[in-house]
Amino acid sequence: MHLGDFLRDELRLTGTHLGCEHGVCGACTVLVNGQPTRSCITFAVACEGQEITTIEGYDDDAVMQLLRPAFTRHHALQCGFCTPGMLTTARDIVLRLPEADEARVRLELSGNLCRCTGYQGIVDAILDVLQQQRDAPDVLFENLRQKLSSARTVATSRVTPLRQTELPSHSPSKLTSADSIALAEMAEVDPVAMAKAKAKGNAIEVYFDVPYPLNQVWEFMGDLPAVASCLPGATIDSHEGERVKGTIAIKFGPMSAAFAGAARLERDAAAKRAVLRGAGQDSLSKSRTQGDITYRLEALSADNTRVHVDMIYALQGPLAQFSRSGLVKDFVRRMVADFGRQITRRLGGQTAAPNVPQPTVSISGMMWSVLWNRIRSWLGKPPQT
Repeated sequence: MHLGDFLRDELRLTGTHLGCEHGVCGACTVLVNGQPTRSCITFAVACEGQEITTIEGYDDDAVMQLLRPAFTRHHALQCGFCTPGMLTTARDIVLRLPEADEARVRLELSGNLCRCTGYQGIVDAILDVLQQQRDAPDVLFENLRQKLSSARTVATSRVTPLRQTELPSHSPSKLTSADSIALAEMAEVDPVAMAKAKAKGNAIEVYFDVPYPLNQVWEFMGDLPAVASCLPGATIDSHEGERVKGTIAIKFGPMSAAFAGAARLERDAAAKRAVLRGAGQDSLSKSRTQGDITYRLEALSADNTRVHVDMIYALQGPLAQFSRSGLVKDFVRRMVADFGRQITRRLGGQTAAPNVPQPTVSISGMMWSVLWNRIRSWLGKPPQT
């Protein structure tokens, strides 16, 4: 059970609101040992013995005694759904960044989404409290600030720095596609994240049939540029041995994303099994993805091969909201079916022009096909492919 569900359903502390349930919107933010934490993606059992503070626990808090009236004074809330998480983040900002200006406050608030206010009132309220502390420091307020600073220093001293010299020297908000590829190449797929993704249901098992002998299909599937040319929206930028770097473009109505990243192929010729491990980032939304794609070949006959595909994926960032629906799995199944048809064409002698990507994946176009097939299934008719 996630912490947010535990707080609401078991402890009846319903002031903590659940929005996206992917750690994106910030509505569920609470304090764990004084640190802002997304309760929708934190397991409750991991918080055993920890100090949890929800919006109900701030009545005697010196910072909230200033923030709450400031939010009222500057009209920093409307529907109120984001407000518990927004106040928790605002508290962290005014304690941690006493000299923050408007630009820094807006940057710090970027992880908390509000659909009503336009943020100006929220920013003004936080700047108001910061200015109050500069003009007339409150002793209780300053004590909290020192306590938080000391706790962060202790926590930081326990963490081994991550190859900071190898990261891009400019701001993450200005990452280029080349930087995204470099970051993806540095970060191997996290097995813990993959386990969590599988537990959340972000796993898909599909297959497609190819009317060619197993060994011929196996040889083709080991040619990464050739395989990429069969994948809609994929472009290969570089290829060295079992490693490849490139981009996959996806279009969802008016929204477009291009995930630049790197992948590594691990093949077991004896078992006719392979795993493609990859990670990438969209240069515009800064959404990150990582995943394992395992495929296994099965000979149905001398001239027919079945390709079993098992996928586990994790998506973080603004685009994570599109990973929850059951329709996503239908989209992926449709993509895999298209992929299988492209492989059949390639094995049949139809070649693709070098370095020319397949058409961008249009999820909106797939949506109508998926919905139509579902309607047909309700009517007892076979699906159309």
